[in-house]
Amino acid sequence: MADAPDKDSKTEEATEKKIRDTIEKGQLPHSKEAATFASFVAILAFTVFFAKDSAVDLSVFLATFLEKPEAWPLDTEADVVLLYQVIFVHIGKALVAIMLLLFIAGIGASVVQHMPAFVLDRITPKASRISLSQGWTRLFGLQGFVEFAKSLAKLIFTLIVLIFALGEAHISLLSGMITPPAAFGMVIRDMAIDILSAVTFVMLVIAAVDFVWSRFHWRMDLRMTKQEVKDEHKQSDGDPLVKARLRSIARDRARNRMMTAVPKATLVIANPTHYAIALKYVRDQDAAPVVLAKGTDLVALKIREIAEANGIPVFEDVTLARSMYKQVSVDNLIPPQFYHAVAELVKVVYANSKPQRKGA
Repeated sequence: MADAPDKDSKTEEATEKKIRDTIEKGQLPHSKEAATFASFVAILAFTVFFAKDSAVDLSVFLATFLEKPEAWPLDTEADVVLLYQVIFVHIGKALVAIMLLLFIAGIGASVVQHMPAFVLDRITPKASRISLSQGWTRLFGLQGFVEFAKSLAKLIFTLIVLIFALGEAHISLLSGMITPPAAFGMVIRDMAIDILSAVTFVMLVIAAVDFVWSRFHWRMDLRMTKQEVKDEHKQSDGDPLVKARLRSIARDRARNRMMTAVPKATLVIANPTHYAIALKYVRDQDAAPVVLAKGTDLVALKIREIAEANGIPVFEDVTLARSMYKQVSVDNLIPPQFYHAVAELVKVVYANSKPQRKGA
């Protein structure tokens, strides 16, 4: 009951990041019934393609052994060992084939659902795996109820199938008892194929339902609360407070760098107190005036203060300052549309410049 409020609060679909992280940890949806179905397919394939020869050989051997026991003397230890070897060879042929088919079926069932991958997190010891409370939840929670329902369904369906499949089996068995041993083995094989085919079909239905349910349940378990989604966005995009602080630091550094460059300016264009742009132009060196600094309000006043302290001419032009501020960027040449207006101001600067400011 303690988990109910938490589960109820998980109303948001899992984000791509959470799904990706979950997959990387090896926590993937897996249908156990798919492996069971694959095992029945393997057994059915063995019965159809391999059991005939095995059954015939074993039947002939047993018939010979029972009808002519004198052909198998057991006088010495070597005779007993030889008899065991012959029996193991006949049984081993069948066992090797069926074990190989079961192994291939098990691998195939896993590969069809997910490609194999080594995940260290899956084998790392965790206290939650031996937790009594979590074990109780697994046994008596929703997942435990689903597993119990699947087991009960398999039992009921299997019993129904066996009842119908074995309905006339006694007639076939009685008929087979008066046939040669080889033919009686085929009777058993045909009965086994009928039963296995029916059971395999039932397992196919159960596996298909379980396959869909396992993915649905996996998605439900991955659902997130609104707060978890917000926290993940913060982690992905960065904490807004930290980002704001970083932007503030970047602005301060850029402002300090601009102020350091103002004393190298040739002139400053200002809108008395609101805008200021510091420009540098050196003949035969710059293709056009370069913006060293720009700012508004307090920054604009600081630019003017530094310019006046260093004897740099300040031209007050409201229209030019406003339009230039919106279209120029620091450390770049001014746009061509301002060439003429700025050139007139540069002429004034060079005409009025003192000897000590030549080349500035």
